[in-house]
Amino acid sequence: MNPNIRTGSVEGTGAAINVSLGFVPDYVKVFNYDDAGSLFPTLEWWNGMTDGHALKTTSIADDGTTSKKSSEKITSNGISEYAGSTSDGSGFTIGAESDVNASGETIFYMAVRDGAAA
Repeated sequence: MNPNIRTGSVEGTGAAINVSLGFVPDYVKVFNYDDAGSLFPTLEWWNGMTDGHALKTTSIADDGTTSKKSSEKITSNGISEYAGSTSDGSGFTIGAESDVNASGETIFYMAVRDGAAA
């Protein structure tokens, strides 16, 4: 196992979810695998982005006929650093973005940190 990469899954709650990794990642990607709306939304966050921000992509064709976009920068309810505590360690938070973090739907994640930070 590479100590600089973590993968896993959590169940969506509709509220913020803290994912403990033992490190603060430099890159996070989350994907709603069970998306009932068939958008299969993904959020990506890079170190240096503001907490709660992310690049959101969906499988919808961006033809201007809906309010949904195939990709967009979101500025709230995205991904944030999670400082954690001495008992659970640091990691990241999946915000309450409604397409990705839907209650009862599986969210897969990949979190990566720079190897030099190990």
